[in-house]
Amino acid sequence: MEINTDVLIIGSGIAGLYAALKVDENFRVILVTKKNSAESNTNLAQGGIASVIDPKDSYERHIEDTLIAGAGLCKKEAVEILVTEGPERIRDLMKIGAHFTFKDGKLDLAKEGGHSAHRIVHAADLTGREVERALLEAISSRKNIEMMENHIAIDLITEHNVFHLKEQEIKNRHCWGAYVLDAKSGVVKTIKAQKTLLATGGLGQVYLHTTNPLIATGDGFAMAYRAGAKIGNMEFIQFHPTSFYSSSDYSNVTKPSFLISEAVRGFGGILRTKDGQEFMHKYDSRKELAPRDIVARAIDNELKKRGDEFVYLDITHKDKEQIKEHFPHIFKNCLEAGIDITKEYIPVVPAAHYACGGIVVDTCGRASLKNLYACGEVTMTGVHGANRLASNSLLEALVYSFRAASDMNSLIGKEAREMPQIPSWDDSGTLTADEKIMITHSVKEVKQVMWDYVGIVRSDLRLDRAFHRIHNLYLEIENMYKKTKVFESILELRNLITCSHMIIKSAKMRKESRGLHYTLDYLKPSEEIHDTIIQNRIL
Repeated sequence: MEINTDVLIIGSGIAGLYAALKVDENFRVILVTKKNSAESNTNLAQGGIASVIDPKDSYERHIEDTLIAGAGLCKKEAVEILVTEGPERIRDLMKIGAHFTFKDGKLDLAKEGGHSAHRIVHAADLTGREVERALLEAISSRKNIEMMENHIAIDLITEHNVFHLKEQEIKNRHCWGAYVLDAKSGVVKTIKAQKTLLATGGLGQVYLHTTNPLIATGDGFAMAYRAGAKIGNMEFIQFHPTSFYSSSDYSNVTKPSFLISEAVRGFGGILRTKDGQEFMHKYDSRKELAPRDIVARAIDNELKKRGDEFVYLDITHKDKEQIKEHFPHIFKNCLEAGIDITKEYIPVVPAAHYACGGIVVDTCGRASLKNLYACGEVTMTGVHGANRLASNSLLEALVYSFRAASDMNSLIGKEAREMPQIPSWDDSGTLTADEKIMITHSVKEVKQVMWDYVGIVRSDLRLDRAFHRIHNLYLEIENMYKKTKVFESILELRNLITCSHMIIKSAKMRKESRGLHYTLDYLKPSEEIHDTIIQNRIL
């Protein structure tokens, strides 16, 4: 089945939805999403959106806070765009219908780790869910947008899919859409588009413990890499310091950990060891409000030193009613797990949370392949550098998806529409896979290898071991992929393995400790500041 559209958007988090809304209504948009429309990292985002709203705050302070967190690798122009265009995007969300928390007639601005001012716009402690609700409601009234739920993109369509163009140099390659699997019918659709935008979110499911939903299997990262797009700084994986620890969660390696928001520490939460002792003062003068990488490493060190499985986060000294008012979702979820956070400490452990690297894009969201755009967590805009400042992620998704949509609007219909004959998906000669046990076992192996060897603290030895384990899995699964008809779980596993390879390859290239990349073999940052750029040339 072949479908033609002006814009193909893959992913339905805040970046994909907002971009779809900002595409001109005269252009047809197809929005592909793996599950139902509201399942995404956005929907799980609790903390909020960082933006300069308070007159006492300033762009300069937000820029400086972001640059400090980024440990020398932020691109200043990208950060300046993020900060200065952010307030208008917040106002636009409110016009669209997002209901944020107000106090005394003004937006209730919270403060989080690494920020020098109160600037976090939030909707109680479920900001992402509220933003997604508003965007989905707005999209439902747009006749030019078609949402395809339960569809998973297989690969981007470029010259390497067209036999007589396979020798085209990578620097001159185009993206003409994607092959997409209808997960319910098993039919593979060829969707041809003038412009394709990847907004596929994160890759947290690469790791054993993650706050990301089950769909966060790194699909956009992997598809872009396989198509030959430039990928940058994949070694910088942010581990959220405080996900809820439950021993029952760990029996299911695919279940996401429940996030205890950054805002809880901003509210005055204190980290304690299992015997009740405070410890953050030993690691940073900012204590619990230090950036996430510092807090995550501090917790990791305490756990390894003491042999414990978790630490505690304590807010029992705060007013009971204020706790319920600020964190109703967290209060409810913890209570269901048997913890009353107004009276008891919360058991927490670090978990993979956010990828700071990704598809290299410019300030208009353009990737290195012509007609390919990307926005949100799947990208490397240069905003986050070596470590993301809390609550800058949703802001980045808004600002850069708006810029990508604006750029597409200015080009669609004004460029030559020449497109080669795209071959239909051909799975003749393949078999239906009966060995699903191989998939589940391989998923567990990937997650365990990445957690043990490519986690919060790394070393050359660990990275080498991980590289060989993942390479062996790659060979096995590629062989299986070529012999069987495509189905959702093998596509996701293939993407997890590709993302693991990219993270390890990038980590091996960085001979220093910087930001989120901390290695025992190079404990200090080097004097040379550089990005790690990788590109697949075996097409």
